[in-house]
Amino acid sequence: MQNTQHALLRRPEVERITALSRSGIYKLMSQNEFPRPVALGASVAWVAAEVQEWISARIKAPRNRTEGA
Repeated sequence: MQNTQHALLRRPEVERITALSRSGIYKLMSQNEFPRPVALGASVAWVAAEVQEWISARIKAPRNRTEGA
């Protein structure tokens, strides 16, 4: 049985599912606005549930609409 609550994502997958660039991810992390990765020896990975929570929060956030849109 696979525990998806603890699934880990590498950076290319995080970029794909968030539509953020590498620099965008690290900029948001430096502003404490994006989950931090966990260390895996010489590399890092993000907890899938935390990234999904971040995406859900963005979807629920109010969106500015321009006139005529």
